[in-house]
Amino acid sequence: MLGGVGSLGRFGLLALVPVVVLGAVLAHVLNVDVQQRYLDSARQSATLITQVGIQPLLDQGELTSGLTPAQVAGIDGRLQGTSVSDEVRRIKVWNSAGTIVYSDNHALIGRTFPIDDDLRAAFRPARTEADITDLSRPENRYERGQGRLLEVYRPVWTPDGTPLLFETYFRYDTVSQRSGELWRGFAGVMLSSLLALLLLLGAGGWLLAARGRRAAARNEELMRRALDASDAERRRIAATLHDGVVQQLVAASFVAAGQARRAAGPEGDPGLAADLDNVAATVRDGIAGLRSLLVDIYPPSLHTAGLASALRDLADAASRAGGQVPTVHADLDAAAADAVPGPEREAMFRIAQEAVRNAVRHGHASQLTLRLAAADGGPVLEVADDGEGFDAAAVAGAGTDGHFGLRLMTEAARHGGGWLALRSAPGAGTAVRYEAAPR
Repeated sequence: MLGGVGSLGRFGLLALVPVVVLGAVLAHVLNVDVQQRYLDSARQSATLITQVGIQPLLDQGELTSGLTPAQVAGIDGRLQGTSVSDEVRRIKVWNSAGTIVYSDNHALIGRTFPIDDDLRAAFRPARTEADITDLSRPENRYERGQGRLLEVYRPVWTPDGTPLLFETYFRYDTVSQRSGELWRGFAGVMLSSLLALLLLLGAGGWLLAARGRRAAARNEELMRRALDASDAERRRIAATLHDGVVQQLVAASFVAAGQARRAAGPEGDPGLAADLDNVAATVRDGIAGLRSLLVDIYPPSLHTAGLASALRDLADAASRAGGQVPTVHADLDAAAADAVPGPEREAMFRIAQEAVRNAVRHGHASQLTLRLAAADGGPVLEVADDGEGFDAAAVAGAGTDGHFGLRLMTEAARHGGGWLALRSAPGAGTAVRYEAAPR
């Protein structure tokens, strides 16, 4: 449940990333678009003021050097009537020598300032240019304190072809205001869309999580049924072998032993008696092997005497495996074993059984330790041997395909709900550890 919620949260965060990136890109595009629109509007306003207010004055020869106060006042009035934008903050008309012929700030009229390359180049082309005002320049001292300004300039000509430069200053904070207005409108749309997306993602994620939980529950139920069916089948096979073949072999061994005793009598056949004794011994060995197999298929002590007893029987059986494992150490905590629930008890036994079988048959171990102890998280089972070992990294990289014993242990651990760890290396033995899930 918590894992599903965490996955849903991570999925939601990943889905938000493109939305946030898209929002940032759109915000930048909007800001650039507003700036471009404002620049176009400022150029149009400057062109209109030039055509309506400045060029007629030039045609009449009024914008010349050495204007009288009366002429300045008259030009002020005519320009105020043609100013189409309340955002205009300053008007200047320059000649090519850097002298301000006219300005709506009368303190600038007649003053000469250095002309930089950009301003000098503006006298030549017949187009309108725009740029952010450099308020640190001396000719802009009277514009300081009005915030950022946009200066727009274009060349004009007197009737005799003398070039002048018309320059006007606009408020630039309008760009920020219009960007803010557009952004607020866009933000409302984006936030509502984002909310709708989150709701959609939440609903979809919740449905996926619910479907995943149902699928996990079904898989768990199928696994439980399969294991129950397997347990029932092992019990049926064990009972069939015990009540059928094993009993028949026991009867056959009794018959062979009885006939051997008769053949060994005074009037019997000693050779036949020896053969019958061999037959009886062979049958008894077969019975012992079948009974050992029955314990492997369905250990009765696991379901009657408990996990500790079943593990002890497993250790005893390993120590009697034809001398292949001379020494088996069993360190079993009975209290920890009794605390293991049924399904996990079966899983622990199957893991221990497979680990011991691998140590005996494949590892050729001389020392084997079987340990069950209590830990903070729950009971821990460990099976370690000093056998030949194998390349655990290569096996892990190849998966469990082709490694039947490892697959059996993995499936048992999955059924038990705990954690299985395996450590091995060529010539260094093998250690299998199973940690029960905390309760």
